[in-house]
Formats: sequence, C-alpha cells, structure tokens
Amino acid sequence: MTRSLAIRHVAFEDLGTLAPVLDQSGIAPHYLDGWSPDLAHVDPVAPDLVVVLGGPIGVYEVAAYPWLAHEIGWLRTRMLAGRPTLGICLGAQLIAAALGARVYPGPSKELGWTPLQLSAAGRVSALAPLAGRLTSMLHWHGDTFDLPEGAQLLASTASYRHQAYRWQQHVLGLQCHPELDSATFERWLVGHALELAQTGVDVPALRAETAARSGTLARQAALAWRRWLADVGLASAE
Repeated sequence: MTRSLAIRHVAFEDLGTLAPVLDQSGIAPHYLDGWSPDLAHVDPVAPDLVVVLGGPIGVYEVAAYPWLAHEIGWLRTRMLAGRPTLGICLGAQLIAAALGARVYPGPSKELGWTPLQLSAAGRVSALAPLAGRLTSMLHWHGDTFDLPEGAQLLASTASYRHQAYRWQQHVLGLQCHPELDSATFERWLVGHALELAQTGVDVPALRAETAARSGTLARQAALAWRRWLADVGLASAE
C-alpha cells in the first residue's frame, strides 16, 4: 500500500520542504497527477496520508477541467472516512469544496511575502511555529473559499481571512505556501511568468526576498509539519 500520496496539479509545485519531513517520518511520498486517470484506481481511504498540492486553475473551472469533479469526490470520500488529508493552496480550496464550501475569485491577487496572523485556535495548533513573529509566509493565489461547515479557522492575513483551517482532527488546509523550497523557486518564476507579468510583480525583488526569508520559513515549517503528523498519528510527538 502507498503510505503517502501527493496529488500534483503542475509539475513544479511539489512537496518542497515537506518531502524530507515525510521521508524522516518513514512516510515515503508518491506523486500522482490530479488529472491522471490513474487516480480513479486508487482507493481514497487506502493511503495513510494524502497531500493535495497547488496549481494555477480554479476549483470552479470544472467545465474546462472536468477531472476536478472526480478529484473533489475522491477527496470527500477520503475525508468522511476520517483519513489524514493535507491541502496546500489549490489543495486547500479543493478540500473546502469537497466539504461543501464555496470557492470563488478573491478581491485581488495575494502574491509575495506576508506574515500569517494566527487565531486563538491557531496559536495552540500545529501551525504555532508559523506565527508572524517567527516567520514570514509566501502567498501565491487569487481565489478564496468559505470556511467549510464545522471547520476551525487557524490563520488569516489582512487581504484574505481564510488562510488556514482545520476540519475535525484529520484535515488541514493552507491557502499559503509553507512548503516553499528556495532551491527550486526559479521553476515557479518561470512557470508563472505570465501571471507575474500580468500582476506587475517585480521578479528580481521577489527572488531576493525569497532568498532572504525562505531559510527561516523552511525551519519553522518543518516544525509545523512534524507537529501535525504527530497530531494525526503518523509520527512520534517531539
């Protein structure tokens, strides 16, 4: 059985700094593209962990990308079975949709580095190491979502209230990108070149800020990942 499955939507948005944490926890990750027909042959309940990664499309674009409907249904089956599931950016939006929440375009692009503001629940959660006083955070999105029914808000920014949430004890969604790996960040800049140009982002400035901030984020994110894996019974508590 595959212990850890990462559902990918674009090749360069991968597990990043989460990958070595999974390796160290004995949960070797295996990638599968969300659009691949092979996903239909995977039992949603079987993997010990599923991580749903980011991508540049919208959850609501099912007419253009009909395979999204299958992925949403697949995730719903898994989460209702109580299986550990983590979503990042598009992944968090897909999880929200699978839990019955609305996903829609946000008021503006949030692209760059901004610290998270943790809620009271967030400050005592696995995300405590990602508090704004400890690290800044990379954001790269233009969509948002309503908080799923029964979910607990963990983090916000001034631009987007719903940055991170927990549903029951086994589901975590993060709109932001704590998995960022600075060693492969140039892939993001090239892969999203059109979006960066349309948004008017200063690419050299973003590259420089990422180089300056990514080391701290990687260290703090590793702490958060390990705490969450322990919370869902996939790693030993430190």
